[in-house]
Amino acid sequence: MHDLFAKTEAENMERISAAAPLAARMRPRTLDEFVGQEHILAPGKLLRRAIEADRLPSLIISGPPGSGKTTLAYVVAEMTHSEFIRLSGVESNVAEMRKVVAAAANRLRTSGRKTIVFIDEIHHFNKAQQDILLPDVESGNLRLIGATTYNPYFYVNSALVSRSLVFRLEPLSVEQLEILIDRALVDSERGLGKYNVKMDADARLHLAKLSDGDARKCLNALEVGVLTTPPVASAASRGKPKRQAGEKQSVAASDRGDNEPLIHFNLKVAEESIQTKAVVYDKKGDAHYDTISAFIKSMRASDEKAAIYWLAKMLHAGEDFRFIARRIVIFASEDVGLADPEALPLAIATQHAVEFVGMPEARIPLAHATAYMCRAKKSREAYESLAAASEEIESEQTQRVPEHLKNKHFPVNPEG
Repeated sequence: MHDLFAKTEAENMERISAAAPLAARMRPRTLDEFVGQEHILAPGKLLRRAIEADRLPSLIISGPPGSGKTTLAYVVAEMTHSEFIRLSGVESNVAEMRKVVAAAANRLRTSGRKTIVFIDEIHHFNKAQQDILLPDVESGNLRLIGATTYNPYFYVNSALVSRSLVFRLEPLSVEQLEILIDRALVDSERGLGKYNVKMDADARLHLAKLSDGDARKCLNALEVGVLTTPPVASAASRGKPKRQAGEKQSVAASDRGDNEPLIHFNLKVAEESIQTKAVVYDKKGDAHYDTISAFIKSMRASDEKAAIYWLAKMLHAGEDFRFIARRIVIFASEDVGLADPEALPLAIATQHAVEFVGMPEARIPLAHATAYMCRAKKSREAYESLAAASEEIESEQTQRVPEHLKNKHFPVNPEG
């Protein structure tokens, strides 16, 4: 009877797995299947060595969506033969966490099997929830793997961070996403290999580019395109056209019989599958600071095209236009300064203008001011003089005001 139940459960899990989205089905099962993140997972790197030697302490992983945080947690559990428990920082409560922690301690005590507790979006846990994990993390009753899109040093309990290795995953490159696409198209067990798909090179490139480094978005868009595109007669049955000189070769997912109906994944299908571009941008996270930094540095380098690009990205992602205007005001005084005294009045006028007109029209004066700052001559003389004076005040004895500079409104007592 036990075997019957086990068989039924295995069959149910197999059906659930088959119904999962392509990105979930194609999850890497080993580090060798993992694409990207060579800075921490390449042979010889610390994290890989720790996983392969089963000497991994608790782990905090940060990174943008679709970069492999959850996948890495699954791989660690598989390679270390650990029980894998997944919790959600949004949905899990204190009572559920206490049960999981108690079960992990009991499992280790009775069977010697380790437990990995994976907490997705751990930044949503409050301090009390995070504190529940501390004793068992410290004693080794469980290994915590926390995943977050935020900077863990700001959003995760410092006590947990100090007891964990902290790594950041980077968005996947276009080339890496293309590898994942090709892998999915030829995998008959978990991917789309059972379909006769011919994918044009420009369609593959478009899908990879507009996924913005997000493997989940890329693979799920690929699956939508394949499953919704009707097969057509193969080239052999209707006369194969000649390829023009210089035309890109299509990427064929399979080498099947010429008479089998073909799913032609062309650029039009790719554009429909990916729809609008989802900009990776978090107004409270690293992307916010990285993008505004790129914007300012581009203006400082007089790179007008780049500055306008970063401005467009911020506006597209919903950044507060008042914040952008304030940064332009600061730039006008700090970086343009004495080289162009008209820059600061224009920046202040821009700030008033965007408050007055609001979005979407506010983007026009912002672009105007950005272009002006790029073209203006630059001088940080006043800013650097202030910085030098401030440093002198902090590090040396403060100078007294000379007599000839003092306020003379009151008579000086000659005896004083």
